[in-house]
Amino acid sequence: MSSPHPYARELGAFLRARRGRLRPRDVGLEPGGRRKVTGLRREELALLAGLSTDYYQRMEQGREVRPSDDVLDALAGALGLDDTERRHLFTLARAARRPVPARVDREPERVPDGTRRTTRPAGSTCSCCCSTTR
Repeated sequence: MSSPHPYARELGAFLRARRGRLRPRDVGLEPGGRRKVTGLRREELALLAGLSTDYYQRMEQGREVRPSDDVLDALAGALGLDDTERRHLFTLARAARRPVPARVDREPERVPDGTRRTTRPAGSTCSCCCSTTR
């Protein structure tokens, strides 16, 4: 698997933080027995948003998911986000949808010997070679 998109990781961190703020009683759920987490469980939030637990988990993990605006709306509603938080959620998700630019490994260009001979400084004259390919 390729390394996660930086915005996908940030989206996951945002979702985890907002999920951690909610308590089961806040959304009409019974807390049940012992809980390992203080906020909602992933399964509970996925259920409230109408998503599969696996899909939501992949989003939180910053894995390659590209949620639609409908999914983001459902998450914003389930998390009880205010307008500012909702805009932030959409900004992160839309940024995560864009492909990461490929890293270009550029080696320094070499000036051909023929060009180098014609541009040797004569006295106090300078010369400069510019590439048209980059």
